[in-house]
Amino acid sequence: MTVREITIKEQKGAFFLFKKPAKNKEEYDFSGILALRQLLSNEKARLLNVVKTQKPSSLYELAKKLNRSFKSVHDDVKLLERFGFIEIIEDKEKNRIRHKPVLVTDNITIHLKI
Repeated sequence: MTVREITIKEQKGAFFLFKKPAKNKEEYDFSGILALRQLLSNEKARLLNVVKTQKPSSLYELAKKLNRSFKSVHDDVKLLERFGFIEIIEDKEKNRIRHKPVLVTDNITIHLKI
C-alpha cells in the first residue's frame, strides 16, 4: 500500500495546503483547505472502510451497502480517486462494464505547520 502525505501551513492567519510540484502521478496537489475537509468527511471514511472490508464488485453495490444514492457515492469515489486513495477498475461481464472501486492506500499522514 501507499502512504499519502498532506502538509498544511499557516500563513497570515489562514491555513493553506502546501502544494508540491507535480513530478509524477504519485504526488497530488490539494487546491485548498475546503478540499481537505471534503476529503476527510465521515461519509468518505465510511466509504473507504466498506471498500476495504467488504470489497464491493461495483459502484452500484457500494451505494447499496452504504444505503446512499448512486450519485453521491459516485461523486465521493471520484474525489477519492482524484487524490489517489481509490482506483476504479473496469470489469467486463457479459455485455456490461462494472466499475469496481479498489483501495490503493491504507494510511493518511497529515502535517500541520503553524
